[in-house]
Amino acid sequence: MVRLRMFSSLLLLGYIVGSLAQDVPPYTEDCRSGTYPPNGPTFLGNIEWYTVNLDQAPHERWQKLISDKKAPLASLLQAIKNLANAFFPSGKLVEIVDKVLPSLIGTLPYPYGDEIKGIADAAGLPLGEILMYNIFYEIFTVCTSVVAEDTSGKLYHARNLDFGLFLGWDVKNHTWAVTELLRPLVVNVKFQRNNKTVFVSTSFAGYVGMLTGMKPGIFTLTMNERYSLDGGYIGVLEWILGKRDGMWMSFLTRSVLENGTSYEESKTLLSKTKILAPAYFILGGNKSGEACVITRARDSCLDIWDLDIPKGRWYVLETNYDHWKAPLPVDDRRTPAMKCLNKTGQKSVSFATIYDMLSTKPVLNKLTTYTTLMSVSENTLEAYLRNCPSPCVPW
Repeated sequence: MVRLRMFSSLLLLGYIVGSLAQDVPPYTEDCRSGTYPPNGPTFLGNIEWYTVNLDQAPHERWQKLISDKKAPLASLLQAIKNLANAFFPSGKLVEIVDKVLPSLIGTLPYPYGDEIKGIADAAGLPLGEILMYNIFYEIFTVCTSVVAEDTSGKLYHARNLDFGLFLGWDVKNHTWAVTELLRPLVVNVKFQRNNKTVFVSTSFAGYVGMLTGMKPGIFTLTMNERYSLDGGYIGVLEWILGKRDGMWMSFLTRSVLENGTSYEESKTLLSKTKILAPAYFILGGNKSGEACVITRARDSCLDIWDLDIPKGRWYVLETNYDHWKAPLPVDDRRTPAMKCLNKTGQKSVSFATIYDMLSTKPVLNKLTTYTTLMSVSENTLEAYLRNCPSPCVPW
């Protein structure tokens, strides 16, 4: 099964690269400048804020947001079904999603199953398809995350969220179908309890886990996918078959954002909790030196890579490869990102210079849906919809 998936992916990769051969510029470009405040063709707009009241019953929490976003959510799910039917013309895969997945909703930890039920009801969409949508991000997320400290000790945490690899390449328009349909679903959310903000996040409407968030005044957190043969699809399959001793990655990050009380406590939870999919957790605190990349296998922590100012390590940067190994040559976002940060230097690091780095190809690419910038000391989260006009690399 693993070999078949890898072989199919390589075939598709070859096809896409071939179709783009005349249009792809060099995989690195000069570091951009002057892109912040966001402007120009790579900026598609600001992201709307919503509030989720954690004092409400889980079934009711997302109704206002979903009532605004049910049309683009329905469009995305239909596109996913079309892709599934293209690979499995019998329609059996969609049938399994609609008939089998709903029976698993009760196996999800509280309150996530009830929230997903409420989203399905509010959107008027099949429960199995909303659950599938929430599983997606355990498997297909490709990202760049960074935490950097300036010379005053202020920490900046930022990320590009790239999503949709191998999900519907449009040869004519040179876009990923799922990526294009995801952008209208990007939202900023304030999670509140007792009328006080518990944490904030940039997320997708209908998705109850967290990939990007900040606990005001305490820590910031992003999650990147980690490629491994013992991947998320194996964890999801095990869950379906009844082995449920691991935690969903995005549910873990949400739980940490909601309940974590300190950088160190969050670091321990993210490094020691058994999870369904391998991952990188990028964590920033509220004091000088508090930042790290936690490299996770499903059942163990492989490495914790800390910020180390005395040794000159003033930033930690993670894409989708172990930091001690070279990235794939066809997917090297790390080298150009580091080049831009090193050119900027610690003295000049800021939202503006980090946004410039995240706007430089191929760090910015056809999969990029949004960029989020966070400053825990200023309790600031800014997020922007992104676009990479052609010519642009596919990932």
